Amino acid sequence: MITEKAPGKLYIAGEYAVLEQDCPAILVALDQYVRVSIKPSSSDTGLIHSKQYSQDSIHWVRRGSKIVIDNRDNPFEYILSAISFTERYCLEQKVKMDVYDLFVNSDLDSADGKKYGLGSSAAVTVATVKAILRFYGVQASKDLIYKLSTISHYSVQGNGSAGDIAASVYGGWIAYQTFNKLWLKEELASKSLSAVVGEAWPGLKIQQLVPPKDMELLIGWSQQPASTSRLVDKTNANKNNLRTEYAKFLADSRKCVLQMIRGFEEANIALIQKQIGINRRLLQHFAAINNIAIEIPRLTELIEIANKFGGAAKTSGAGNGDCGIVIVNKDTDIDRLRKEWVKNNILPLEFHIHQSELTY
Repeated sequence: MITEKAPGKLYIAGEYAVLEQDCPAILVALDQYVRVSIKPSSSDTGLIHSKQYSQDSIHWVRRGSKIVIDNRDNPFEYILSAISFTERYCLEQKVKMDVYDLFVNSDLDSADGKKYGLGSSAAVTVATVKAILRFYGVQASKDLIYKLSTISHYSVQGNGSAGDIAASVYGGWIAYQTFNKLWLKEELASKSLSAVVGEAWPGLKIQQLVPPKDMELLIGWSQQPASTSRLVDKTNANKNNLRTEYAKFLADSRKCVLQMIRGFEEANIALIQKQIGINRRLLQHFAAINNIAIEIPRLTELIEIANKFGGAAKTSGAGNGDCGIVIVNKDTDIDRLRKEWVKNNILPLEFHIHQSELTY
């Protein structure tokens, strides 16, 4: 049996703006994993099994008089898409197809099945791509895994930056800028998959960052799961109506994250913390003009407690639940901070940074 894993991630800064080209974000990969195991089937029927995902609900929306199924929160959609595109790539390499059983196991949800917001759809996509490539004995660089996973994920989600895919593939702390999505769509319509994954993707930038040695990342969970794809749908629908304000948000976010990247490069924790505060305010304004909730009351509580202890905190990802992150110096009284969180129904998540390595 072959087993591959992919880590979950958290956004540190640059959310929503990262959906556009030339707008960087910073993400970090965590030591919580989706594992995909694969073995040849003992019959002519293949199996896909996951004990975590067996109870997944189906979401639907009303469009006029029609019910439209929204499968973007269903992990099996991402697994099937990853299988489809990875096998298509393998076929183009003249690999003979086989029948197999696939077993999926995830750390990215709480014990009662609630999502932490660690990018489980991205991690399951990456782990599936890696497992199938290895099963067929196809040599794979991180670049190839990122591109196959991104195409697979995007074909289901239809929006997003693929920053979570990059964090899951490359590991550690990364600065990320998304690619030209229209270009990718046109390339996929006119070229082979092998040709598209072999090309340089316009706009794509992935840079590994080294954190200052005395910097610590703290994570608190609001215990309220959120749906990224539906929040992104809502803000995308508002873009044209808010053209001037949206352009200003993008410019301000870009400036903020570039300063934060400089903070990493100069090992300047104070500069990183300052930009965390600026990014929080930018996201608060972005939420107000889009009439969405990013920083819910429990996340505000998380942030204010962290600020009292000298930390710099904000929401992580799309918001409206999930996690908040805090950047502190290692000499901060972290135990007391976490105890304050617990008193306010915020669950500290004691995860560590995942450093990526290819096992084949």
